[in-house]
Amino acid sequence: MIGKCNRILTGLAGLVLLVVGGGVLVAGLGLSLPSWWPYDGRNDVLLSRGDRYRWRDEGWWWPTVIAVLAVLVVLALWWLLAQMRRGRLAEILVDSGDGEGALLRGKALEGVLGGEAASLDGVSDAKATLTGRRTAPRARLRVLLEPHAAPGPTLRDISEGALAHARASAGLDELPAEVRLKAVKHRAERVN
Repeated sequence: MIGKCNRILTGLAGLVLLVVGGGVLVAGLGLSLPSWWPYDGRNDVLLSRGDRYRWRDEGWWWPTVIAVLAVLVVLALWWLLAQMRRGRLAEILVDSGDGEGALLRGKALEGVLGGEAASLDGVSDAKATLTGRRTAPRARLRVLLEPHAAPGPTLRDISEGALAHARASAGLDELPAEVRLKAVKHRAERVN
């Protein structure tokens, strides 16, 4: 979600800067512009004296300016905090039966999950990442397959083995997972 928001905001900012900068450049070069464009000559200013003082005496002007700037500051702070938010789950709440619960480190479960998946036949390497909430974690596994490995059985072994063990050991009812399989790059075998 935050990556999509970053791409949209960056694209919109780039588009606005490109259109406004291109228009100012064209006006500065003295080329013809559409009639609706606010700057029409090389000696034209961005804000004339009349434009700067036009709304000064209106009662709604300053509250509107302050409200718009406050909304922009709040949005900028939200975006900044969203950038600093961790994508990985630091801990998982495990039901210990006493009503309190216990905390399981996310890195520990990630290490065990990735290690167990990497130990399967046909798997060269596996990395696990936990996301979501601490009461409802989600797993994301990136698995590097050997050239001889078949994706179907490997995926079944991960689902019935590593993911089932992680779900049972953490006492979770469910552990949704996304598994991305990728083959190891290797040279073509020579046939004689």
